[in-house]
Amino acid sequence: MLEGKTAIITGGARGIGKAIAVRFAQEGANVAFTDLRADENFHNTEKELIALGVKAKGYESDASNFAQSQELVDTIAKEFGSVDILVNNAGITKDTLLMRMTEEQWDLVMNVNLKSVFNLTKAAQKYMLKQRSGSIINMSSVVGVSGNAGQANYSASKAGIIGFTKSVAKELGSRGIRSNAIAPGFIITEMTAALGEDIVKEWASQIPLKRGGTPEDVANTCVYLGSDLSSYVTGQTIHVCGGMNM
Repeated sequence: MLEGKTAIITGGARGIGKAIAVRFAQEGANVAFTDLRADENFHNTEKELIALGVKAKGYESDASNFAQSQELVDTIAKEFGSVDILVNNAGITKDTLLMRMTEEQWDLVMNVNLKSVFNLTKAAQKYMLKQRSGSIINMSSVVGVSGNAGQANYSASKAGIIGFTKSVAKELGSRGIRSNAIAPGFIITEMTAALGEDIVKEWASQIPLKRGGTPEDVANTCVYLGSDLSSYVTGQTIHVCGGMNM
């Protein structure tokens, strides 16, 4: 479904980002992914993608850095020939109650989660505008819609992504460029698995589908938004949360 398209995925060496990269490659997309450090996960992901028979390359890059982001997208456009799909997936948490939250914890989450979306989208749009086509997929969260105690910084950053997504959809729609957000719920990753089995079960019991989601659940939605199946879908926030938010 993504044959011949080039996708950029930030934070693509592990977790949800890696699942998206693998699914895109399985659907025929050439994949450029980024991560902050070229560690073992980074190199293993690159090898795994290449083994799927597509052009794939990992790039060390800080998505929260404006200049690095511009340089990154220019390099990828030159090496891959086009920029058809952008997945803004890079993100971190620094959870604590507002009364304990430091300015540094607020700024760091805002820069990595929200400013990165501005950085990459601004860099990629010039190539998409020339092509008069493109799909921008921004990773929000259910807590960006509903809020969550102890996550004021994270929730605010993810809510900001939704507003940004809708604005970009209105700005770029006339040029054939679509912009959508995904709001994952409780997704089982290394980060959530560290919470412990009892906490995971407790969370799952509150979800209508009675289970946590998988990175692949999110990746499949990305395939839909990146492909021509969603050619009339823009400015939307798709909840991948098992009914957690309705």
